[in-house]
Amino acid sequence: MTTRLLIVDDDPEITSALARGLALHDYEARTENRADRALARLTQPGFDGAIIDVMLGADSGIDLVRQVRAAGVTLPILMLSALSDVEDRAAGLEAGADDYVVKPFSFDELVARLRVQQRRAGSHRPGRATLCSAQRKLRCDDREVVFTEREFELLSLLIRHAETPLPRNMIFETLWASDGSGNENVVDVYIGYLRKKLSGQYFSFEIKTLRNKGFCFSGTVPVPDDG
Repeated sequence: MTTRLLIVDDDPEITSALARGLALHDYEARTENRADRALARLTQPGFDGAIIDVMLGADSGIDLVRQVRAAGVTLPILMLSALSDVEDRAAGLEAGADDYVVKPFSFDELVARLRVQQRRAGSHRPGRATLCSAQRKLRCDDREVVFTEREFELLSLLIRHAETPLPRNMIFETLWASDGSGNENVVDVYIGYLRKKLSGQYFSFEIKTLRNKGFCFSGTVPVPDDG
């Protein structure tokens, strides 16, 4: 099975060489040289992993990784950099990267590290979750998450419209407007609460941010369990 990767680097010679080399190892690689466009592509379905350079011209690959993780994307990310100090590697990993490879590197080592990340992602593939409305709980395997009333209402709304982007104002009008409290920013706050509780690779879904469209529940819909 072909693995789809996005390579993000501002040097077209590097992205082209990596894409050609990875194609020989059953990777289907696409390339991007701008952080904003890479973020838009990585927050849409279609990729199994990403290789991101630390330096992206005027942009920061570390900031890009942080934004990708903040958007709820859990796919494996490997960072490339000529910066080899411990502090630089730590910054990349703390931003959310799964691995960090220093330039110059052996291509065989790069492929080996990618395969390790694939195996880890596969070994953590969860079963289907169950959703209990009465107790506001989500269960999957040995993982259980309890939500506040408003968190559960938000998650349920996203699930009912699975794979369909819901604009921020629509969510606010549905869940908060009748209370006469707050403003639309409260939606972002509660999306953050949900993502924090759902963090990790425990569930077969994620909450995505789609630029200029809103928020979207993407993945396997939980089974109702109100018994």
